[in-house]
Amino acid sequence: MTRQIAAIFAHPDDEVLGAGATLARLAGEGAEVRILILATGLESRGQTDPAAIEALRKQGRAAAEILGAASIEFADFPDNRMDTVALHDIIRRVEAFAETFDGDGPETIFTHHGGDLNIDHRLTHQGVLTAFRPLPGTGSRDIVACEVNSSTEWAAPPLAPFEPTVFVDVAATIDRKADALAAYEGELRDWPHPRSVEGIHALARTRGMQCGAAAAEAFALVRRVTR
Repeated sequence: MTRQIAAIFAHPDDEVLGAGATLARLAGEGAEVRILILATGLESRGQTDPAAIEALRKQGRAAAEILGAASIEFADFPDNRMDTVALHDIIRRVEAFAETFDGDGPETIFTHHGGDLNIDHRLTHQGVLTAFRPLPGTGSRDIVACEVNSSTEWAAPPLAPFEPTVFVDVAATIDRKADALAAYEGELRDWPHPRSVEGIHALARTRGMQCGAAAAEAFALVRRVTR
């Protein structure tokens, strides 16, 4: 059976920043990678024009194609204001996404770190943990948290720090990650901003150095269930 991978993130481009090179590697190895983006990604900047939101989603679809993802879908939660909606609604949306997978569902779920500075990231993390709670009859599953440039590293106590426990060699796919990020034309920043192409490569080299690879992405294992 084809490996099923879920990537569930708050905003368009988070999926690339957090796990883009790993998703590209998994897709290249034959896995079915499917992406869910929960918030619109623009409202906090004063852009509520449906045409602007659709343009951003078009960029997201282009980025997903570059990564080799099988699909990407978008919810409509308010950008940087997911704390104004009921957590139950977030959970139900993630559950609806989970129900579209075959069999036992995705074997690995990539999502945000629970200690990120951004409130939407933290609520996405909580929604994923709840929607994929290990009830009787559910299958084997890993949930791993990603680091997202300009959010994860900017958090501070009392938020929990990101402590990587899983490293993936992405030397062969780091350029695909950079290309996918470039598809998000309005999301890129100039170096030395962490959300720049140079920032992507700098972090990948640092994580690679920590695990003996030319480039790597790092993750924190949140929950592993083996049936």
